[in-house]
Amino acid sequence: MERSAIMRAVKGRDTKPEIVVRKLLHALGYRFRLHRGDVPGTPDIVFLGRRKAVFVNGCFWHGHECRRGARKPKANAAYWEAKIERNKVRDQRVRADLEALGWRSETIWECELGDLSAVRERLVQFLGDTRRGVRKR
Repeated sequence: MERSAIMRAVKGRDTKPEIVVRKLLHALGYRFRLHRGDVPGTPDIVFLGRRKAVFVNGCFWHGHECRRGARKPKANAAYWEAKIERNKVRDQRVRADLEALGWRSETIWECELGDLSAVRERLVQFLGDTRRGVRKR
């Protein structure tokens, strides 16, 4: 019962890492849409005109190869290993689906947010000029 309550509290969107990335992008002058269901994988941040998507992934939930992502729960270990593996397979499939539709995607990992200048540089390189992809009025 207690585990169910904890799991219900885990958010799938508007997480702290996601909000940090959104604020960073907005401060850089980028405008975007959130959680578009009409884009494969419902990316966290979507740039429709650029056909680019940004995923902000929690290291544990998506099996990142960092200290936090490598942490294995002691209780119900087989369940968690299978769940994280399914998440990794789904992530690969979503990226392949996006690529097949002519989209590019970038993943920002929760652990990378300790160095915001490196994240900023990566996002600018990925997205290009802030004015590109903007419709003229």
